[in-house]
Amino acid sequence: MTQDELKQAVAQAAADYVAQHAPAGSVIGVGTGSTANFFIDALAPLKSKYRGAVASSEATRKRLEGHGFAVLDLNDVDDIPVYVDGADEIDRGMHMIKGGGGALTREKIVAAVAKTFVCIADGSKLVETLGKFPLPVEVIPMARAHVARELAKLGGEPVLRQGFTTDNGNLILDVKGMAITDPVGLETRINQITGVVTNGLFAVRGANVLLLGTPEGVQTFA
Repeated sequence: MTQDELKQAVAQAAADYVAQHAPAGSVIGVGTGSTANFFIDALAPLKSKYRGAVASSEATRKRLEGHGFAVLDLNDVDDIPVYVDGADEIDRGMHMIKGGGGALTREKIVAAVAKTFVCIADGSKLVETLGKFPLPVEVIPMARAHVARELAKLGGEPVLRQGFTTDNGNLILDVKGMAITDPVGLETRINQITGVVTNGLFAVRGANVLLLGTPEGVQTFA
């Protein structure tokens, strides 16, 4: 199976999971990226069952609206039973690196509201130790140099993502060269650096369910 076929398989499995676990009339949280796009496509036939969706990025909002979903402001939503999103890396403790597409802050906010976080990924994203994928850190523009110096003190090599601005008007530093053995501790430490909006470690609030696409089929971890 190609990588896209694996993504399509886990996306359909996620749509099936939502159909089983999200009550009629509820609001679904939807992440950002290529696998999340496949999920939106797979969920589209069920859109009439739900009140709408909360999008974690402008790109996701546009794709949802293109399928006829009502896209709601998170401030108008009290409860999200299921949030579905991909990951750039995930370990067996359900800790993730996210933010390759730059939507990490909004993704983290939606995940914080959701009762259940379902991570959808192809088998290549499952790792023993996080960090081969550069860790994105969203920063206030005037703090870029300061934050970069502090990240270097933690042993990483921060690189400005060129020509990119987040939906929030901020910058991304991608931190290379870190083997992340304490995801919760590192997430907390980086978020304490003045000028950091948030970082792409989803460890304090990790995934509850992992749907992993493999050539043998979709495997479920919980």
